[in-house]
Amino acid sequence: MEYIKIKDAGKIVSSCPYVVNNPAKYKNKWKDVFGNNNPIHLELGMGRGDFIINMAKQYPKINFIGLELYDSQMVMAVERLVNQHLPNLKLINADAMNILDFFGKEISTIYLTFSEPWPKKIDEKKRFTHINYLKMYDRIFKKDKRIVLKTDNKGFFAYSLETLSQYWYSFERVSLDLHHDENPIPNIMTDFERQYYEEGRPIYYVDARFND
Repeated sequence: MEYIKIKDAGKIVSSCPYVVNNPAKYKNKWKDVFGNNNPIHLELGMGRGDFIINMAKQYPKINFIGLELYDSQMVMAVERLVNQHLPNLKLINADAMNILDFFGKEISTIYLTFSEPWPKKIDEKKRFTHINYLKMYDRIFKKDKRIVLKTDNKGFFAYSLETLSQYWYSFERVSLDLHHDENPIPNIMTDFERQYYEEGRPIYYVDARFND
């Protein structure tokens, strides 16, 4: 997916008080960053930040970290956070491939919201539910492992169900049409999700757990 590049995006993002510019410095120390022992939930590929910001507002007893590679995407999140007071939210502008540099066994939940599906076989290892990523997640989960995934891409969803189940995750909830599920699932939309909902696309959802 291509994104519009915003002039001086890097400077805008790095100057935001919510952005942690040297995340490796805080590996195994995120409880000190937040100043408490509350659970830490991590979103990979937070995009414009709708989901992670609103989650932080709704659940003040949970600490949230949003990670995004593209600084031009993060600019909108930074703008939304002006005059906000969310002590339970931090943002990181970095590649998800480097999460082992940033976190020890500190994360309780990982959110994958409308991740790039990388449909070509040659790009399979870039998918956030490829086994290589699942192995990395093992090393940052605090205890029980929980991955919550939402996507509009049927192929990526089917692939993810397969890789997660092969990795011995069980499925707490699965929905093939999140917004029209007979048993409503608590949900906060992303920017993309709101657009897809208006277009009538089904949203696929899974809440996957692995309890050691």
